[in-house]
Amino acid sequence: MSDESGWSLTESDPAVFTALLQSLGCSTLIVDDLWTLDDPELLASLQPIHALIFLFKWIGGGEEEEGGELKGGGRYDEDFPGFFAHQVVNNACATIAVLNGVFNVPSVPMGADLTMLREFSAGMDPLMSGYSITNSAPVRNAHNALSSTANSPFSIDPSLHDQNEKEDAYHFVVYVPVAGQLYELDGLRRAPVAHGGWEGGEGWLDVARRTIQKRIGSYPPGSLHFSLLAVRTDNLPGMEAQLGKARAAGEEGVASDLAARIYTEKSKRAQWEFENALRRHNHVGLIHSLLLGLAKAGGLDSAVGKARQKMSERREKAAKSGAAMEE
Repeated sequence: MSDESGWSLTESDPAVFTALLQSLGCSTLIVDDLWTLDDPELLASLQPIHALIFLFKWIGGGEEEEGGELKGGGRYDEDFPGFFAHQVVNNACATIAVLNGVFNVPSVPMGADLTMLREFSAGMDPLMSGYSITNSAPVRNAHNALSSTANSPFSIDPSLHDQNEKEDAYHFVVYVPVAGQLYELDGLRRAPVAHGGWEGGEGWLDVARRTIQKRIGSYPPGSLHFSLLAVRTDNLPGMEAQLGKARAAGEEGVASDLAARIYTEKSKRAQWEFENALRRHNHVGLIHSLLLGLAKAGGLDSAVGKARQKMSERREKAAKSGAAMEE
């Protein structure tokens, strides 16, 4: 379901973000799930990582400053040397986050629409940059193309919801290294948040790990209201080139390992394509045909009765546990 601006809700899914970037001409980038920042082997396999997209449950607050330090950590940098756009419409935070990240990655190939947008918004303040993005039809269309709600013929009237029940709100931000510091770019904040630099044997991901862990630690123990994605260079072409060289050099062990990694990567992307095809497709015709066939076979009334019974049992179970259940 989209709001009045025409922007629809987006899933926190690597397949969605990768398709978004590639549809906008960022053909050298992909997005992957990142389950931990504590596994050196995992991080090495994904390098180079350019930005981290973090999804979290929005609980408000965090704006208070004590001696310049924000409650959630970091300091506002009003003189941020990179690109930063505000989120000016609902549902656009995913695309605002990914573009705030990508527009701060040097020398990333982009499509004509994105290149023009980046050049047009150069020198603008964050508010006007946000309006430039959200008023871009190519960006909005790419955003909505893989939204399940945008491709649904049904729109639920908000007035039908129980006004006493509030849905959880989730929000995307991006962490990106710029000019030797880690920055948190949140389209709902007035300015980028600087989380400091790194030194010695550390890298920007070490600072990001501590920053994100601190943020997660502010939630109740056991909370699962988070998702972390890595924006990285697509390493598949490089692996295929290495495979060709290994085979030419007779390095069978190396070639075998590379072939296995390439197969895994291609299988993952084939699954992404399948999932995205489902997101794009309108399933109403299929559902109608199935229900019609069930009715003609005389099984629809029975199926409806079983579904009602199951729903009644679920409601009773939810009531006993004191948990709210969506209709």
